[in-house]
Amino acid sequence: MAGTTLKVVELVGAQQAHGWSPEELHFQFPHLTMAQIHGALAYYWDHQPALDADLASRNEFALRQREAAARTPLARKLRKLKHSR
Repeated sequence: MAGTTLKVVELVGAQQAHGWSPEELHFQFPHLTMAQIHGALAYYWDHQPALDADLASRNEFALRQREAAARTPLARKLRKLKHSR
């Protein structure tokens, strides 16, 4: 989004994850104007297939990272400690 470090896909991802209205998005991201929020949402609707693909890719990446983190030696040690109680 122009003038910010927040990407349209990140704003839309937050909206979809939490079901936030534009007003709630403004509350959560007070550095954005309502015009910027509505502009970002309009951009999303005009480019929905590409942005939905980007969101899906980001979600897949997060899932892979979460799964990889679960297999680290520290994660295994913490699970072992949890189950030994």
